[in-house]
Amino acid sequence: MDGESLDIKQEKIERLKELLPEVFAEEKIDWEKLKAALGEDVEFKNERYVLNWAGKSDAFKVLQAPTTATLVPDRNESIDFDDTGNIFIEGENLEVLKVLQKSYFGKIKMIDIDPPYNTGSDNFIYPDRFSETKEEYLERIGDKDELGYITREGLFRKNSKDGGHYHSNWLSMMYPRLFLARNLLREDGVIFVSIDDNEVHNLRLLMNEVFGEENFVDCIIWKKRYGGGAKEKFLVSLHEYVLVYAKNFAELPEIFIPLSQKSIDKYYKLKDKNFSLRGAYRTHPLEATKSMGERKNLVYPILAPDGTEVMPKRQWLWGKERAQKALHDGELEFIKGKDRKWTVHTKQYLKNENGEIRKDKAFSIVDDVYTQHGTNEIIDLFGNAQIFSFPKPTAFINFLITIGINDKTGIILDFFSGSCTTAHAVLDLNKQDNGNRKFICVQLPEKSDEKSEAFKAGYKTIADIGKERIRRVIKKIKEEDEGKLPFEKTKQDLGFKVFKLQPSNFKIWQGDGIENGRQLEKHLQLHLDSIKKDASEEYMLYELLLKSGRDLNSKIESTDNYYRINDGEMVIAISKIDEKNVDSILEVKPQIFITLDKLFENNDQLKTNTLLQMKDAGIEFKVV
Repeated sequence: MDGESLDIKQEKIERLKELLPEVFAEEKIDWEKLKAALGEDVEFKNERYVLNWAGKSDAFKVLQAPTTATLVPDRNESIDFDDTGNIFIEGENLEVLKVLQKSYFGKIKMIDIDPPYNTGSDNFIYPDRFSETKEEYLERIGDKDELGYITREGLFRKNSKDGGHYHSNWLSMMYPRLFLARNLLREDGVIFVSIDDNEVHNLRLLMNEVFGEENFVDCIIWKKRYGGGAKEKFLVSLHEYVLVYAKNFAELPEIFIPLSQKSIDKYYKLKDKNFSLRGAYRTHPLEATKSMGERKNLVYPILAPDGTEVMPKRQWLWGKERAQKALHDGELEFIKGKDRKWTVHTKQYLKNENGEIRKDKAFSIVDDVYTQHGTNEIIDLFGNAQIFSFPKPTAFINFLITIGINDKTGIILDFFSGSCTTAHAVLDLNKQDNGNRKFICVQLPEKSDEKSEAFKAGYKTIADIGKERIRRVIKKIKEEDEGKLPFEKTKQDLGFKVFKLQPSNFKIWQGDGIENGRQLEKHLQLHLDSIKKDASEEYMLYELLLKSGRDLNSKIESTDNYYRINDGEMVIAISKIDEKNVDSILEVKPQIFITLDKLFENNDQLKTNTLLQMKDAGIEFKVV
């Protein structure tokens, strides 16, 4: 009892919902649909097949708004910073995706994300404060408490089902992130998005809009738990989904995955003279099924071991020449049935002629790995299942990776990384097959609940859990290598760089609020030195790298007064510039030279001469 009288209006709405549920959208009445349902002559505005929601146009504005933010390195939280290609980025993922656009455009082979499922209790960022300025937004996403942790109130809020724009808020959150993510994929790239029944219908439509319906690959069904469900009122829900889309379906290579040990043990049991080279084999009927069109050249006799001729009931799968060669090489098997008649079978060996284990097609249903496996991995690493709830199992992510990447290389991006199962999976898979895959994991430093086991264990944010998990996985792999012979040890990248999202190291000109000459003069004085007080040389170096389109794993060589990037492709001078330095840089012959305006110290002649010399040498010259 709430002590209030009956809400007459709400009562009528509830009764209308029972009669005409089709006229409601996000708990509100769509008046055009109501008129149509009552037989009124209604012409829907802009009637066409399209996904629309409240706030879609504003989501476009958020997507199109540029960012001035940057990423700064944190060597103390990294492992093997200068030699690793793996990356962890701590920050709000929409801004991070914008920061990565220049440097990683068209470079990512696979994206794997597990976004909020919109269950009604999720906290996430959705752009609903469109009246605020860019500066206000940046201030809001940087809200921190007295300890320096991002606060839930300032950044993201619970998207309650009672909020009125329940689905719209989720779509507004997802749309710009998926759009930016698509830009980062290679032409042969693929994206996997995990979801459940709350939004799978909307996600499919959203992915069709962003990636194109023609680039849909499949919908994977994951049976995530064994059973249970005694408390369920209706059906026991055991599954989730993973929607798979290609960047360009025409460029996506054919997908094969290694046979699982389970399949090998179950099916490959027979041996013959080829066992030492090709391993065990299984058999498959050479007889064609009815689904294959009739071809007269596939009807011919095959000689059985007792000299009798075996004819197909319909036709064979192979032509006569191929079948005769297989018979000569001992790659056909004859089996006599209960009717004393021979049937012909092909031998499918475990390994090819080069001794490599065969690959097979992947199924769209995964029913041999469960959420509990992910929980067990957290217990194994941290000793406490409560450090992170319901993490995806690495075996499941490994399955996705083997679908998404066929050559053991390439970058895998996860911008909802949580406890960093993706990073764990990449490290484990590289160990198993000597691969050279790299990960980029992005996680918001969301503050842990102070009553949680994670907070009590010292993990103040979700990002802290992710970073520590990566460290522990690396440590575990190294420990497993101890005592092994040199040729047995893991030859893989066992490190990761940590970067953190922060405002630009350079002062950004903001002239919108200038109303008179005095304000303009004051603003000009502030920008005489474009560098902020707390900007370190390394911070500025990485910002200039990113904003010039170079990635975070660029090769950096330091000289006395400047940095050579990617073997001299680019040169950046941050500490000093003089005639000697200019001559030295001209000898390097970079494509682009970037330096700071303040280094010329009002020496206009040096600046002008440098500009002319660089122009004559065909070097792009930029001053910040």
